[in-house]
Amino acid sequence: MATRKVERRNKVRRRIRKNIFGTSDIPRLSVFRSNKEIYAQIIDDTNGKTLAAAGSLGVKDGQGVPKVEQAKIVGKLIAERAQAAGINNIVFDRGGYLFHGRVKALADAAREAGLKF
Repeated sequence: MATRKVERRNKVRRRIRKNIFGTSDIPRLSVFRSNKEIYAQIIDDTNGKTLAAAGSLGVKDGQGVPKVEQAKIVGKLIAERAQAAGINNIVFDRGGYLFHGRVKALADAAREAGLKF
């Protein structure tokens, strides 16, 4: 069951990545979600460089913070780091995950913090 789930996500991910490409003007915001953590990177695909990154590892500090709240904090953090690097417009790559729950919370928090999708 778990392998079919991973294979399905990878199939959707490849389909999404056919159409989404980050440039130096409009980089790609990529999301990775594990069972415990959530990570976000802003990537310039033309040069193969990560311009900004944030994750929930340093956010929770052993506190009982719910995962959706962690995703919101990571969304605000990635938006702040992107704006510090001079990035305002991005393309959102949900990484094959449904746009729901933690992925949606991260995207909404990044929008509220000033990133334009």
